[in-house]
Formats: sequence, C-alpha cells, structure tokens
Amino acid sequence: MKASRRRAAPGRTSRYAWRSSTAPVKPMIRHPPPLVIRPLDRSRERRRLLLLAVLWLVSLLLAAWLGRALTEHGDGARDAQARADLETQNEELKARVAIVQRAEQVAKVALEDLRKSLGERDEEIASLRADLAFYGRLVGGTRREGLAVHDLRLTPVAGSRAWNFVATLTQNIKRGQDIRGRLTLSVEGVQDGKLVTLDWKSLVDGGAASGIEYGFKYFEQVKGTIMLPEGFTPNRLHLQADGSGNRAEQDFQWADAVKIQETTDVG
Repeated sequence: MKASRRRAAPGRTSRYAWRSSTAPVKPMIRHPPPLVIRPLDRSRERRRLLLLAVLWLVSLLLAAWLGRALTEHGDGARDAQARADLETQNEELKARVAIVQRAEQVAKVALEDLRKSLGERDEEIASLRADLAFYGRLVGGTRREGLAVHDLRLTPVAGSRAWNFVATLTQNIKRGQDIRGRLTLSVEGVQDGKLVTLDWKSLVDGGAASGIEYGFKYFEQVKGTIMLPEGFTPNRLHLQADGSGNRAEQDFQWADAVKIQETTDVG
C-alpha cells in the first residue's frame, strides 16, 4: 500500500495549523466596581452605637452577677464549714463542762462524807476520852476523888416541854462504902426578855421537891424529868449532889448536854 500525503492547496489553511501557531493573546482588563455614594444615616449609626452600649452594659452586669454568685457560694460554703466547726467545738466544750461538773459533784460528796466521817471520829474520840475519864475516876489510881459529877445528858419528851435527864455520879475515895444523898438541878435562861433562873422546885412536881435520892458504891446514873415553862429559853444547867458529907456541883451548857445525848444516840 502506498502512503499518500495530501498537500494543502495554496491559499488554504490546514485545520491542524492552529495548533502549532502562536497567535497573540489579548490581556484581560478588570474594571473596578462602580462607586456608589450613599447619604450618611446618622440615626442608624446612633442606634448601632446604642445597641453596642446596651450589650456592653449587659455583659458587665452579667459578669458582676456571676462574680457575686460565685463569691456568695464560696462565702456560704466557708460559713457552713465555720458553723460546723463551731458546733463541734461547742459540743466538745459542753462535754468537758459536764465532766467537770460531775467531778465537782463527786468531790463535794466525797468531801462531805469525809467531813462527816471525821466528825464521827471526833465524837467517838471524845466519847472514849469521857469513858476513860469515867473509869479512871472509878479506879482512882494515884488520885483520890470524892463525890463527882461525870456528865449530864438531856432528852426531849415528844409533844411537851418536858425533858428527861441522866446524871452520872462517881466516887473513889470510899471504896466499897455506899454514898447516899439527893440530886437537884437549876436552869438559867431567858423569859420575856429577862434572865431567869428556875430552881428545882420550879422544874418538878411536889413529889420530888427535895431532890432525887441516890445511893451507890462506885457510880450511879441518876434519872429524872424536868418541865420548862412556856416561853422560856434555857441556856445553862447547874447540877448539885449532896450526900454523906460530900457535895459535888457542876455547870453544863444546855446545848452541850443535848449534843452529848445526840452523839450517844448516833454511836
């Protein structure tokens, strides 16, 4: 097969000729946008500025509110914690006060018991000393005594102004021999604002007006009853024992004579 090549006719341009030709390119020219001139709207500008100002104020208020809320929340939490701490401390202090008060009560009770015990011991010692003196008088030892009054005790009669008394008499000078005699009392006190002395006859009925008889070798407890008049306040007693050529006298405070009886009853 023979290849044939067509030739272009003179004056004719081949359809492939534009591909290899370098034809000039026209530059593209950008035209600026048309300038539009509008009139200035001042009211619209004011509205825009006013809106911005309002938004700015709102943002400030919102920020202030948030800050205050956060602060109050933090302060509230701190206050709650502080209150809780104070309540805890208050409960601890209450517990300590209760313990101290209880300890004080226990100490008071113990002190009162101690004072009572010491008082009982003192009364017991006094009673023992009195008993020792009493038996010492009976034994005599190197000291000889005639008729003596050892003690006097008073006991009230319920529902009246009468008083029972017990007077203890001793002697060691006449051992084995009886001593006989009579015992009388007188009471000093206040009546109608005046000092008054009531003798034996004023204190007893007529049957024992001369005194109460006694008789013993070593000791005897002479018992009797006296009656105080209405409105009379006793202060002191005077006891007198006469017999066998001997006389014994001794004064006693009324309160001491009653106290001796109370001490004896407690023992």
